Amino acid sequence: MSSNEPATPITFDDFLKVDIRVGRILEAEPFPEARKPAIKLRIDFGPEIGVKKSSAQITRHYTPEALIGRQVLAVVNFPPRQIGKFMSEVLTLGAPDRDGEVVLLRPDQDIPIGGRMY
Repeated sequence: MSSNEPATPITFDDFLKVDIRVGRILEAEPFPEARKPAIKLRIDFGPEIGVKKSSAQITRHYTPEALIGRQVLAVVNFPPRQIGKFMSEVLTLGAPDRDGEVVLLRPDQDIPIGGRMY
């Protein structure tokens, strides 16, 4: 969906089906095998969900080293997706800047990992 297209209406029950949680990045490394430049992430979502892997096209604004310890928001109930030889288990959320490059979404305060967004 482009930013010029109207959003398709959903119900509140539809929204509640999307499980968005707060996680903390434990590991980050370059993903040179990806079609577009990306970083492989290991994110801790706490004891209920555990540690999950994600691939994110965020190389314009972030280095792997700078991501360690950062809190992020991610959809944790999508099916895993194969990206090259890497299995991405969650969708790390971001929004495009003026140039279309992804900026990560995160809480503005440090909060307990695993917390669900409502």
